[in-house]
Amino acid sequence: MTESPNFEKGLIPAIIQDYYTKKVLMLGYMNKAAYDQTVRSDKVTFFSRSKNRLWTKGETSGHYLNVKSIDLDCDLDTILIQATPEGPTCHTGTDTCFGNMSNTSTDLGFLEATIQHRKQNPKEGSYTNELLANLNKAAQKVGEEAVELVIEAKDNNEELFLNEGADLIYHYIVLLAAKGYKLQDVIEVLKNRHQ
Repeated sequence: MTESPNFEKGLIPAIIQDYYTKKVLMLGYMNKAAYDQTVRSDKVTFFSRSKNRLWTKGETSGHYLNVKSIDLDCDLDTILIQATPEGPTCHTGTDTCFGNMSNTSTDLGFLEATIQHRKQNPKEGSYTNELLANLNKAAQKVGEEAVELVIEAKDNNEELFLNEGADLIYHYIVLLAAKGYKLQDVIEVLKNRHQ
């Protein structure tokens, strides 16, 4: 980022959005010191008005907000941070600070986030990790699931058809992750084709 926030008026709002689900998790305020510490540490840090000091989200609970990207609005006086939360964001124990709104996605972001998490945190015996470690097997499974979906499309069993579709999507997202890509990369190709 080439531009810096404008702190001339003191504290400015910082909106925290989940990197994967795009849900707004919370709103806090930053001064220059909080912003600089956030950039340095990749952990969201606010200026706490009640404590009158810098406060890194998660410093007592362990529920840190890990920074993925930082953007500024057009006036440079509001910060948008996309982050990955380590546990619930709100001190009440909920996913977000906005009531009981859950931090789940209505698109495939939840599945991609789960697969990316497994890639970054391998677990012994995990089928997903087995596929991520074996590109040929992951690609083969996509082919198998595609054939099974075609077969089920010719029948009238809705449950089998939808389950095969889910299997195909899961294996395709695993294959993308194994090759170092994300769904957004495919979406960009589709957008370019649409122009």
